[in-house]
Amino acid sequence: MKFLHTMIRVKNLDASLHFYCELLGLKEVRRYDNEKGRFSLIFLAAPNDFETAQKTQAPTIELTYNWDPEDYQGGRNFGHLAFLVDNIYESCKTLQDGGVTINRPPRDGHMAFVRSPDNISIELLQRGDALPPQEPWLSLANCGEW
Repeated sequence: MKFLHTMIRVKNLDASLHFYCELLGLKEVRRYDNEKGRFSLIFLAAPNDFETAQKTQAPTIELTYNWDPEDYQGGRNFGHLAFLVDNIYESCKTLQDGGVTINRPPRDGHMAFVRSPDNISIELLQRGDALPPQEPWLSLANCGEW
């Protein structure tokens, strides 16, 4: 068995690509636009998985954008996506500077949670050992759901 992809339906493609690519750092592997079905599929990979994803089409996240408006519910019941990051503090700072709320700050130097524009929970985990606790993260409280 091999993991291929996780599909997430998105309401605003531009906002989602900004979040996943510009702020989180994923890269677009491929895109498929279907005019008859009125949808687009955009496959993204983490930078360390990008070369493999180009060759094997996995592991990726598939953003599904339906051209006709729909209201999607239940971001919380999806669970979450998890990404290993080189520096959790720098990753959270980049997201925060981009207007993203850090719902569960990395007080422990190991784990944080944020939400995508479509309310999907994203877990960030520090690669290797936890970083030493530091401000401002140490003093920030949880907010919202994560």
